[in-house]
This record gives sequence, structure tokens and C-alpha cells, in this order.
Amino acid sequence: MTLLTVEDLRVAYPSRDGPAQEVVRGVSFTLGRERMGIVGESGSGKSQTGRAILGLTAPGGAVSARRLEFSGIDLLNCPPAQRRALRGGRIAMVLQDPKFSLDPVMTIGAQIEETLQAHSPMSRRERRDRTLDALAQVGIDDPARVARLYPHEVSGGMGQRAMIAMMLVAGPELLIADEPTSALDVTVQLQVLGILDKLVAERGMGLVLISHDLRLVSSFCDRVLVMYAGRVVEALPAARLHEAEHPYTRGLLDCLPRLNAPRHPLPVLDRQAAWAA
Repeated sequence: MTLLTVEDLRVAYPSRDGPAQEVVRGVSFTLGRERMGIVGESGSGKSQTGRAILGLTAPGGAVSARRLEFSGIDLLNCPPAQRRALRGGRIAMVLQDPKFSLDPVMTIGAQIEETLQAHSPMSRRERRDRTLDALAQVGIDDPARVARLYPHEVSGGMGQRAMIAMMLVAGPELLIADEPTSALDVTVQLQVLGILDKLVAERGMGLVLISHDLRLVSSFCDRVLVMYAGRVVEALPAARLHEAEHPYTRGLLDCLPRLNAPRHPLPVLDRQAAWAA
């Protein structure tokens, strides 16, 4: 079953020096109930693609597409109220760093309850119970205590788990995770990925994982899109990422350090103008 269809997605921002500059240029893909990774360097258009799907493009940005459809709903032409109802409800996005994404003057529990208040009419007691259950599902041992804390009172790993709980509490069908483990140490990264893997399997969600980490994506996702300069330059099954043929993907793989074959200095990516054409 196809959850999301993206055809020729483009995002452009005005330029001081002339015509608008496209930061996403003709991205196309479909997503079912699976785990898809989007990889590439900073500035390749990964996050802008995810934000455009949710309607979170920054003011001044222009989004266009031949087709941008979620579960039969035209995301570009549906009424604004319907788009807002989808966002945080049926489609959710986990942002990169909880320090910048969580409201510093609201407790973690209040922020999660706010999501339920917006998308799931229920009593205050029911919202409280769902909030504690959501925190427990992401591996927090004492949900009642953590729900009373403010974002600055928790670690980065616990803050990221709270972000995931907030995005999953309304039961979304599609989750976009933008660098959900970039601010975490390796041990907590594995815990967070385990939580996402379990929830995707149990709920049958579609997951888009945006990351710089090729090894992480190749081991966690079902398939991978590789982006460069706003375009998808290669798409292939994640298990076959090591067989990539595009020179950009090969260059990224060659730049990875290897424990069994130390290289000094590490290779430098040899960029070609044709990749951005």
C-alpha cells in the first residue's frame, strides 16, 4: 500500500542576487509501510524535502510538485485546516535536536498532552494516561516523573525520546525523522533506533529517516535515496548500498573510515559539476 507519493517536488527561496534558487529540484519517490532513508551532505535538500511534505517550509519558500499526495489527499491543494489536522496527527516529524525543538517553558508532559488536545478529543485524565503510556513506550522508566520535568532538566537522549513520544502519541501513519540520533552518543543512538524499529513494526507506519550516516541507514532502512544539490542522484535497496554506482555515492562510501584498513589521509570527495546539473 502506497502512503506517500512525491513527483517532481521543488522548493525555491528568493535570492538577493536575482531569480529564486531551488534547494530541492525534481525529487520523486513513493513510500509504503516501510523504512526509507534519505542521505547526503548538509545542504543537499534532505530536510527541506521532509519539511515540504509537512507544509513546514520557511516563510518565503515556494513549494511546487506535479503530485504530492498522502493517502489519497492532495497536500498542495487541500484546505489549510485539513493540512494542519494531518500535521502532528496522521503525519509527524521528529526534528534534529530537542534543545531547539521542545518548548523551554512547558513541561514535557504538557507538550505531549497538547498534541493529543489538538488531534484526539478526550478527557484530561485520558490525555494524561496516554501521555504516560507514550513515554513508557519510548523506554522511559519513570514516565510520571519525567512528565513533570522541563526540557532543560533532562539529558539529550531523554529529550529525544520525549520528542519521539510527542510525535507518536497521536498514532501517525507516516513519521519523518530528521537526524533523530545526531545529538546522541552511540549507546543512546542504538536505543532510539530500536524504539523506532519496534514502533514501525508494531504500528505498520511508513518511516522516512533523514541522516548523514550511510552505515546507519544501510543497516536500519529498507531502501535509500541519495541526494546531492537538491536532486536524487541514486536510489537502491539499503542492503545493496555498498554496490552503489553513482560516483557521488561511491565517493561518500570511500570517505568512510575503516578499522581494518587505516588510511591517512582519508580520501577527499572529488566533486563533478555534472552531479548538480
